[in-house]
Amino acid sequence: MNAPLNTEQWLRVCAVTDIPVLGSRVVERDAGNIAVFRTATDNVFALLDRCPHKAGPLSQGIVHGETVTCPLHSWNIDLSSGEARAPDVGCARRFPAKVENGDVYLALG
Repeated sequence: MNAPLNTEQWLRVCAVTDIPVLGSRVVERDAGNIAVFRTATDNVFALLDRCPHKAGPLSQGIVHGETVTCPLHSWNIDLSSGEARAPDVGCARRFPAKVENGDVYLALG
C-alpha cells in the first residue's frame, strides 16, 4: 500500500471556479505545461498538456464525461488515467489533483 502524499507536496494552482465547466486551465512550467480539467460534475483532473499521439495541446480539446478529445486528431484520452481510449494506444502523464475549500491543488513531486 502506498503512503499518503505529504501535504507539503501539494501546490495550489487556482480556484475551481477559475476552470470553465467542461473546460481547462493551463499551468505553465518549464518541465511541460499541465492541463487542469473540470468536468460537468466538478471533478478535477490534471494531465501533461501533450497528447501521446502527436503532442497536441489537450487543454484545447473538448471535455465530455471524464474524457478529453485531442483537437489535432481526435484521440480520446481518459482524464483519470491519461490512457488513450481504444483503438488508440498511448498515455499522457497524469498528476494527482484535488479540490479543498474551492481551491485546486496539484501534486507535482
